[in-house]
Amino acid sequence: MWWILIPSFLGFGLVVGLSVYLISRKILHLDSSHILTQAKAKAKAIELEAQNFLTQEQLRLKELHLELEQQYKDKLHKLEEEHKHKLHSIEHKERCFQEKLDRENTLINHEKAEISQERNDILLQKNQLLKTQKEYFSLIEQLNHTLSDYTGLTKQEAKDILLKNLENELIDEKAHLIRRYEKEAKEQASKLANYILAQATTRYAGEFAAERLINVVTLPDDDMKGRIIGKEGRNIKTLEMISGVDVIIDDTPATIILSSFNLYRRAIALKTLNLLIEDGRIHPARIEEIYVKVENEMDQEIQEEGKNVILDLGLDYMHPEIIKLIGKLRYRASFGQNALGHSIQTANLAGIIAVQLGGDEKLAKRAGLLHDIGKALTIEQGGGNHVMLGAEICRRYKEHPVVINAIMAHHGDEPFESVEAAAVCAADTLSAARPGARRQVLESFLTRMQDLEKIATDKLGVKQAYAINAGRELRVIVRADLVNDSQSIVLAKDIANEIQATLNYPGEVKVSVIREVRAVEFAH
Repeated sequence: MWWILIPSFLGFGLVVGLSVYLISRKILHLDSSHILTQAKAKAKAIELEAQNFLTQEQLRLKELHLELEQQYKDKLHKLEEEHKHKLHSIEHKERCFQEKLDRENTLINHEKAEISQERNDILLQKNQLLKTQKEYFSLIEQLNHTLSDYTGLTKQEAKDILLKNLENELIDEKAHLIRRYEKEAKEQASKLANYILAQATTRYAGEFAAERLINVVTLPDDDMKGRIIGKEGRNIKTLEMISGVDVIIDDTPATIILSSFNLYRRAIALKTLNLLIEDGRIHPARIEEIYVKVENEMDQEIQEEGKNVILDLGLDYMHPEIIKLIGKLRYRASFGQNALGHSIQTANLAGIIAVQLGGDEKLAKRAGLLHDIGKALTIEQGGGNHVMLGAEICRRYKEHPVVINAIMAHHGDEPFESVEAAAVCAADTLSAARPGARRQVLESFLTRMQDLEKIATDKLGVKQAYAINAGRELRVIVRADLVNDSQSIVLAKDIANEIQATLNYPGEVKVSVIREVRAVEFAH
């Protein structure tokens, strides 16, 4: 029977489904209407808010416009006031200027009138003077006629006799005056010169120390002496060969003497030996290493020495090469007097003398310092004339003409042309004339040593030459690539023959030619 009820159930289901559909559609319609209403309300609110914002902005723009307009009016008013003030000031200045101009014109017109009046007065005085002169000449003419009638002489004859008598009297008087003034001038000049020299020497009290030919090295103990000598004397021979300095070791405890006429070599050898003693490692390779290091450091010390001298004297810029040569003078002696000490002393004395004579103190000091600068080059240039070498180096580096003239004049090669050059010549003589300042024997000894070395260095293939043992031995180091063993024997004979033919010396001179070949390679 259940299938009979199926249609009833189907109809009921359709009714229920239709009801559900209608109800759902109604609910959906109600939700859509609600959402639409809310959206319209929000849009209205946004529109109102935008309208309010627009209104506020319009009000703000109006206020800003009014504010800018007020600022413009204030600025315009201020500029107008400033314009009026400046215009008033300009008008006031114009009135003042016009008043001043009127016063000056009045003053000028008044002065013109005074000048015109003075000119008229001068013309009147001139006319009166001419009239007086005519009367005077007329009276003179009358007097001449009267004298001519009285003496029987013409005017020209009387004039000649009078002039001749006057001339004779004036010649005698002039000669007498000339002799008197010449004598007074010489006396005054002599007194003034003595006064200036006395002032210069008393105001400058420089120290003096004569150069010696030896340096004494004190050792910490006697064992160090044996280490310096080395096995079979290798260490001491190496030091003597590379430095050209004679190392003297005697019985004096803990003492070694370095002897050489060349101050520069002796200074390098002294520093090398002191460093070796401090280090303790003494062997031929180490000696050569330390010697090369000290030699490089000496160039820097020489440059610093020159700079310090220039600063101490208060001089201006000098070329670096001249500064280096000034430093080299520390290791140069002349007649036993240190060349740099002599140059500094000459510079100070020349500055004092130049001031007394009304010259340039700095220029005189500069010339005094450089007057012997050529002595720093004489050894390198084979003992040439230090005056010519000094003048040439100063010309090359554009030194002042007064400096060059002082260099040339201090040994009489040309006359001095300025107060400063004369002061340098006087100061050079003062410095050299001090008691004990110079020793002629030492200078001749140094010249002989330089001549010995020059004979050797002029030969082809010679690298270095050292005169040691007070000139009794000449040690010559040759280049192994240019001179072989057989040529070394011939070279020694040639040098000995030239020494015998050209030099005067006591005793004999031993010539030792040293040739050494070294091969050095590096493993990488």
